[in-house]
Amino acid sequence: MEAKINKVAEMIAASKKLVVFTGAGISTESGIPDFRGPDGLWTKVDPNDFTIDRFLSSGETRKKVWYCLVEGGLMINARPNQAHLAIAELEKMNKLSSVITQNIDNLHQRAGNDPKKVYELHGNMQWLNCLDCGERYDLEIMRRKHPSPDHFPVCEKCKGLLKPGVVFFGEMLPQDTLRMAEHESEKCDLFIVIGSSLIVYPAAYIPLYAKQSGAKIVIINMGQTGQDEIADVFINAPAGDTMLRIIARLKEIMK
Repeated sequence: MEAKINKVAEMIAASKKLVVFTGAGISTESGIPDFRGPDGLWTKVDPNDFTIDRFLSSGETRKKVWYCLVEGGLMINARPNQAHLAIAELEKMNKLSSVITQNIDNLHQRAGNDPKKVYELHGNMQWLNCLDCGERYDLEIMRRKHPSPDHFPVCEKCKGLLKPGVVFFGEMLPQDTLRMAEHESEKCDLFIVIGSSLIVYPAAYIPLYAKQSGAKIVIINMGQTGQDEIADVFINAPAGDTMLRIIARLKEIMK
């Protein structure tokens, strides 16, 4: 383990363009259950209520979604953990080009990463977007304005339909974000995966683009992934402790 920590720190020190790719496994250490895990969201709600067709066509479905947002809070109270803070530290050290994330929890930005450097493949739960006029609302403010879980609020400007700013089942990933993520992966020389099983596509193609372009690949994850075979270094360990040790070693190297 120590040898792997040292090797990754040395790879980061030598890197000219580092991209970090994160999945649900980084945020479980902030208390956010994996959607597909034994205590995940899909054990508590019907995934069909998060299909775009049902959300658009059914007021009852929208009511269920708002109930989840108001009563469950989902990830409102989550805080960045050591892994998020370590990635933000990489940016402060001018060693990070971008973060590509499958997560919707806004924790990279809250940890200190520049929002312009964070590419959110599945959107961001912090926002509600009007599907008619495009107005955007902060979810926490709207939760306070509309505490009743009995109805999904409408746009204050045009009375249009509001939708959480995340990708529902049946929706395409945001194409501009996906293109930028692909570009970043193809141009990097080091690509570090943290907390992703790399089995959810099309997001899981991103590390493959990096590998095909000649980048070194590091995977830090609890358990096997769908792409272990492409890793130059694979660390089967918790994200927070591992990244803390890597940053400490990196700072020693760069003194």
